[in-house]
This record gives sequence, structure tokens and C-alpha cells, in this order.
Amino acid sequence: MRILLVSPKSGLWNSRKHIHMGLGYLAGALLAAGYEEVTLFDAEVEPEPLAALLARERYDVVGISSPTPLIYEAWEAAALAKAQGAITILGGPHPTLLPDESMHRPEVDLVVRGEAEETIVEIMAAVEETGTRGEDGTGLRLPDEPWAGIRGLSYRNLAGEIVHNPARPLRQEIETIPWPAYHLFKIERYTNLQPLTDGLDPHARAYTMLTSRGCPYQCIYCSKPITGHTWRPRSPEDVVAEWRYLVQEMRATEIGITDDVWNLRLDRAKEICRLLIAEGLNRVPWVTIHGMRADHTDAELFRLMKEAGCKRVGFGVESGNQAVLDSIKKRQTLDDVRRAFREAKAAGLQTMGFFIFGLPADTEETMEDTIRFALELDPDLANFMIAAPYPGTELWEIARRDGRLFSMDWRDYAIHDEKARYELPTLPAELVERKWHEAYRRFYLRPGRIWRRITSPDTWRRLPQYASDFARFFLGRKTAARG
Repeated sequence: MRILLVSPKSGLWNSRKHIHMGLGYLAGALLAAGYEEVTLFDAEVEPEPLAALLARERYDVVGISSPTPLIYEAWEAAALAKAQGAITILGGPHPTLLPDESMHRPEVDLVVRGEAEETIVEIMAAVEETGTRGEDGTGLRLPDEPWAGIRGLSYRNLAGEIVHNPARPLRQEIETIPWPAYHLFKIERYTNLQPLTDGLDPHARAYTMLTSRGCPYQCIYCSKPITGHTWRPRSPEDVVAEWRYLVQEMRATEIGITDDVWNLRLDRAKEICRLLIAEGLNRVPWVTIHGMRADHTDAELFRLMKEAGCKRVGFGVESGNQAVLDSIKKRQTLDDVRRAFREAKAAGLQTMGFFIFGLPADTEETMEDTIRFALELDPDLANFMIAAPYPGTELWEIARRDGRLFSMDWRDYAIHDEKARYELPTLPAELVERKWHEAYRRFYLRPGRIWRRITSPDTWRRLPQYASDFARFFLGRKTAARG
């Protein structure tokens, strides 16, 4: 059985390319179950298109990652694989939330909803047990409904009806999930994680990892259809064992933590750092790619993180107005954020702040508060985003109920985009876009910032990308007309 796991190519993300943890975990689960013919195809780093690979190689099963902005690319990949006789499977946030949308497409055979490590292994067992090949040796044929007992799976029966099996419960003991198949990634093709650190090879051996899954918070702009609202941590010892493997066996030169909230338990976060120090693993730099919770930190944690090799921490600030923070159910205070930035900087860590414009309670005044707060915090990197009302979020329901969605074209739902996706009677899109551009100009076009960027080797390595970003963020390129 030959299995291909695909991440479609995107023109929506930034220029940095990180390994796809979801595909890595699926590959790890399949290998642990005895399926040895597993190939990863990350279109972001492959020199040839998927069509060329599928024309040259035959696969029995093709699984495709499908985040919302890339669902069209996922369908295109499924069509290519289906034309070659493969069983096609879509998984990820978008088809988990809207499985019927994909199941109505003939090129999609199956949709996996939620966490997929167990589901993909059960699918393969059903294929292996019941599938037969055509006379030419290619193309698997299956009896009607071999999928009935597989939780978390959607499929079509012989009558063409869409069937949604019961959801698969979240796996509570996540330490029993096999580690990602890191060795299958062409790691030399991925970029480094630290654009601010001089002297780094732009194609460092940069790996990412998860120390926990899920998040108990319910911010209105966030959807967690895969990992859920239950925080499931791994033990510090298990985390450090994987860390040791990345450093010693995979020769990692950088590591990025991609948890939704890795520091929910302060004592656990500190223990991970202590173990990294004790085992000498602090010689490899690491960063928190997603925002940490500012209210689950203290000065000791940041000192330990620095000693453990951490270079940069990120925080989900979102807004500089407390009333807006309360309205989005962030459950943190501006003083929490101020303290976290102050203590992180005192420990010698680089800082990154994430800010959102166009939240339902925003006004011109509150967005001005956010710009001023970003200037006050003065992180090394500031990432300003326009709110995207993803399906499955409370923000999606607010936008549909009280305002106007501009598009149901899922390509318009990329996070790093200059267009507002919706507007409310009290929050016109033009205002949101104007303040977003203003935030980038006022934060980055300060003399000290300009000099820092000019003198960074990273700028000259990525000059074409930065020139494009400059035109987009600072010159306020005109956005497309809306219907």
C-alpha cells in the first residue's frame, strides 16, 4: 500500500516555510502501524508540481491537508489523485467544520473530521482488508461501505448519500501518539525560524514540535475543530525526550514550539526548561511560534527560558483596549501584557506581539489604542492582522447575524491579508483597513526600526519579499472591489 500525504501550495502565507506538523503526525502513526510506503509532499518546498509527481508515481491512497484558505487547492489535488485511481481523503480544520461541502465533490472520497492519527490507520486497515485492484494492477476497488465502524469519518454510500459517522473522542493520553515522522521532511528546504537573529543560515535545520494539544479558552475569533477546548499536556520528560531526538538524531539547529498555549501550567513550563538545561539541550536555540498566554508567566519562567536556549517569545495581545479584550473573551488584562513584555525583555528575550484590527467592539478610538499600545510595548516584531471570521467561531456568527460578509470565497480568509472580510454597521471595512495600514507605518517606519532592518542580514537575503511586503503594508495598495 503506497500512501501520499499532501500539503497544497499557497500564495497566502509569509515567506517563511515550516514543516507541516499535521502530516508529520499522520506519517508517524502510519509508520508505527506498519505502513512503510509513506511519502510526504509539501508543495511549498517541492521543485515540481503535484501533477508531475502523480504522473510519474502511483499511490493507493492520497491524504490532503485542508485549512480554510487552501480548500480549493486541496480539491484540485484530490482531482489529480482521483484521476490516477487513488482513494482521496481530506482532513484538517475546514472539512472538519464543513464536511458536506467537500463530500459533495466527486473527487473527494473521504473526509476525516478532527484528530486523524487513529482514523487514518483504521482507514488503511479497511482498504487493506477489503480492497481489490483492477486487471491492470492499478486503482483500488472497495465493497460498499467498508467505513461504517470508523469514528470521525464522512463518506458516500452506494446510493450516493453522505454518511457522517459519530465523532471520534479526543485522545486524552497524547503521549501514546507516535512522534511525527521528522525524517520524511526535506528539512534543508525549509527556512529558519528567527528572522531577527543575525548570522543564521536561512535554510537552517528548523523543526517544530507540540508539547500539548488544545486550549481551554474560547476567544470569539478562534476555532479549534481539531484539538478542541480541552488542554492535553505531555509530561516534561516526554517533551524533552522528543527534543533530545531532534537535537541528537535529526541534528536540529532550531526548534519552534507550536502549541496553542504551551505555558498554561506554569510549573510544567518551568520543569521543561530545567530539564533542557540539565541535559545540555539548551545549546540549540528555540522560539515560541504562536502567542504565549501573558497571564501564565512570571520573571522566573522567562529567566529559565533564556537559560534553556529560548531566543524569542510571542504573545497574543490582540487589542490595546480592555473593553475590546473583554468582549472577545480573551481573559487577560493590559497590565498582564505589560508585565509579560517587561519581564521577557529583562530576561534578554526577543519579543513578538500579535494584534488584531476589526474586532466587533472596535471603533476608530479602540484601534488607535491598539496602535499606541503596540508602540508602548515596542516588541522586536509586531504582527498586525485583520480579523477573519472563520467558520465555527463566534465571530463568524456575529458577522453573519449583525453585519455583512464580503465573500464566501475561502481564499479571502487568509490571516495575513490587507482586506477586511466583513463589516458591521458600527465598523466599516474602510476604517479597519486604514487603521491596519496605519499601524504598520507608525510601528515600523520609525528611524530606529528602519536602521535595524537595513543592518539585518535577513533583510538582504530576502530583499524581494521585503520589497513586496513594503508595498503592501506601508503604501496601502488598493484592495479589490467588493460585491
